[in-house]
Amino acid sequence: MNRIERSQKKYEELFLNPQTLDLKDPEFMTQLQRLIFGEVFYVGDLTDRQRELITCSVLTVLQTLPQLKAHLNAALNVGVSPLELKESLYQCAPFIGYPRTLNAVNVLNKVLEDRHISLPLDNQTSIKDEERYEKGLEIQKELYGDEIKDRYRYLPDDVGDALPRFLTEWCFGDCYTRKVLDIPTRELLIFCILTALNASGQLYAHALGNIKVGNSLHTLYYALIQCLPYLGFPCVFNAFNAIKDLAE
Repeated sequence: MNRIERSQKKYEELFLNPQTLDLKDPEFMTQLQRLIFGEVFYVGDLTDRQRELITCSVLTVLQTLPQLKAHLNAALNVGVSPLELKESLYQCAPFIGYPRTLNAVNVLNKVLEDRHISLPLDNQTSIKDEERYEKGLEIQKELYGDEIKDRYRYLPDDVGDALPRFLTEWCFGDCYTRKVLDIPTRELLIFCILTALNASGQLYAHALGNIKVGNSLHTLYYALIQCLPYLGFPCVFNAFNAIKDLAE
C-alpha cells in the first residue's frame, strides 16, 4: 500500500469511520492525515495501543482537548481499556499539575459516559496511605537512586525535606504503585510527557529508567517519532539530542 491507502486503512481502524474530505481545510487536513496515519503510524514496531496511549498523554500535556477526545475514543477502539486510559491521564499530574490533568480526565469521563461505561471505575490503589513514602522509595531508588535529596541540600531544611519527599510520595508512591499500567508502560509514557514539556534536563535520566525496566532504545526512538506530528520538530530534536549518548 502507498501512504494514501495506509492512511485510509489506519484511520478507519482507529476511528471506525472512513476518512472524509474536510470542506473548510481540505489540503491541510489531507496533509495531516497522510503524515500521521499513513506514515508515522508505520514507523517502528509500537502497537496501536501504545501509540494511542502516547498520543493521549501528549495531548493532555498540550491541553488540546478536542483532539484528545478523538484519540481517547480511538484508544478505546483499538483495545485500550478505560482503566488504562484513566491511569495514563492520572500519572500526568506530577508533571503538569492537577488542573490540566483534571481537564483531560473530565474529557475522558464524558467519552466514557457517552459509551455507557459506569463511573467511577474500579479503585486501583494498591498501598495504604502511610506506605506512600516507603513503597514509592522502593521504586524510585531502583530506577533513579536518591540523588534528588542531595541535589537540593542547599535549600532550607523544611523545603529541602519537602521537595524530595513529595516526589517520592506523589510521583512514585501515589502513581507508580497503582494497578493496571505496568512500570515499563508508565516509564515510556512519562518519557513522552517530558518530551512534550521540552524537559530536556530530565529526559536522559528517564531514558535510562526506561532501559532499566526493559524498554529498548529503539522503542524510545519510535515513541519520539509518534510524538512528532503533535509536538513539531524542535521538541523532538531536543529529545533525540538529550539521549544521543545512549546510542554509544
